[in-house]
Amino acid sequence: MVEKEIVKIFGQRLKQAREKANLTQAELAEKVGLSTNFVGMVERGERNTKFANVYSLITALGYTLEKFFKGL
Repeated sequence: MVEKEIVKIFGQRLKQAREKANLTQAELAEKVGLSTNFVGMVERGERNTKFANVYSLITALGYTLEKFFKGL
């Protein structure tokens, strides 16, 4: 898998998890201290991000890394 595909898949999974948690991009962004614009770019696969942000986003949605990335 190439980097672009991985970034896109992560963004799609993040969006699905956020919607399942009934949060807006703004609410998730506020929970983790990021901008709404940044969260949107990550969800659309337009922006790669550092692991610390990945971890913060995933755990803010109530997932473990293992559960979030299972089957990838």
